[in-house]
Amino acid sequence: MPIASPEVYAEMLDRAKAGAFAYPAINVTSSQTLNAALQGFAEAGSDGIVQISTGGAEYASGPTVKNMVTGAVALAEYATEVAKNYPVNIALHTDHCPKNKLDGYVRPLLALSKERVANGKAPLFQSHMWDGSAVPVDENLQIAEELLAQAAAAHIILEIEVGVVGGEEDGVSAAIDDKLYSTVEDGLATAAALGLGEKGRYMTALTFGNVHGVYKPGNVKLRPEILKEIQEAVGAKYGKEKPFDLVFHGGSGSLLSEIHGALDFGVVKMNIDTDTQYAFTRPVADHMFRHYDGVLKIDGEVGNKKQYDPRAWGKLAEDGLAKRVVEACEHLRSTGTSLSK
Repeated sequence: MPIASPEVYAEMLDRAKAGAFAYPAINVTSSQTLNAALQGFAEAGSDGIVQISTGGAEYASGPTVKNMVTGAVALAEYATEVAKNYPVNIALHTDHCPKNKLDGYVRPLLALSKERVANGKAPLFQSHMWDGSAVPVDENLQIAEELLAQAAAAHIILEIEVGVVGGEEDGVSAAIDDKLYSTVEDGLATAAALGLGEKGRYMTALTFGNVHGVYKPGNVKLRPEILKEIQEAVGAKYGKEKPFDLVFHGGSGSLLSEIHGALDFGVVKMNIDTDTQYAFTRPVADHMFRHYDGVLKIDGEVGNKKQYDPRAWGKLAEDGLAKRVVEACEHLRSTGTSLSK
């Protein structure tokens, strides 16, 4: 199927909230990781989200080029073509973009999609994230309001982060402390600044102890009930049940009960990167260790082309990532929910 239209994407998110499930949002950095994500969604019978971070976009443009817009556009155009071969809907999203990278990433991409829409085409991406977690809430929401207007004009959904996700991702670090927990006041301020859809649709990454990277269950205290408190407080003020479309960041190592609690409180998208990176790399390491004498030209020998051919270990890597996507769909209850069913 083609990449999801703005209307299909909106329907995907509506169905997720109504059905208390969420879509895995898989970070990709190459055609291989993108193909693997598509394979996983198709095998799970789930629609899904493929996303590109600033670092992923730089990498995709070429390690010596490091042009975020070039890399993002290239992967989006590639996805637009190859996604036609899969029987599920895929939305394209750009992940965490801090303030100092807005002018080099999200704003140019928004301008590109605005031009496409003006010419009767679909936007290149279906959603973009503004990560204002490192600036004061007032400034965060002021920038979000500006970006939301631009996104709405290009038929794009904006994602914001209100609160702080701990750990490190793409060079952006945050401490693990009380700032990891969003407050009811944060939720009320968000609704006051951005509305609840009338100014344009957006998703909100409210934080409840989330941490990027690798950690074992119990190292960080997740409190999904915070999402419930904020949804109820904002909903009571505006007369709307579960007013926010919520996003779960930093989910590696989360207990299934914590994930399901978040889904019940309105999470419709969960970012997955650390786990899929490992799932992609682990089969490659296994292949190299098992076939080192074929991969390497040892003692003047010629090696074994069938074993060092990038397609040999690349297929294994893609299959490993795809299997982790299937697992994510199961955990997030999106298995078998595709609109194409």
